[in-house]
Amino acid sequence: MRNDTSPGRAPGSRKRPALLWLLLPYVLFLAVLPLVNRVTPTVLGLPFLFFWMLVATLATPLAVWLARRADLKRGRG
Repeated sequence: MRNDTSPGRAPGSRKRPALLWLLLPYVLFLAVLPLVNRVTPTVLGLPFLFFWMLVATLATPLAVWLARRADLKRGRG
């Protein structure tokens, strides 16, 4: 395990850009919600908001998997 002691950073803290994948569910569920809160258009027979929530729900495990995979590649598994 390497120790990053660059100035301005706490000892032992490291950059972990793979964890940015975990922001995807937050953005899909909360940050974009005011923009997609509408009934029309319909997609696959669903109101747009329901379709958006379905897509966000299916994207969440994908984001977690991508973050885990990137972390394992960096040897943090």
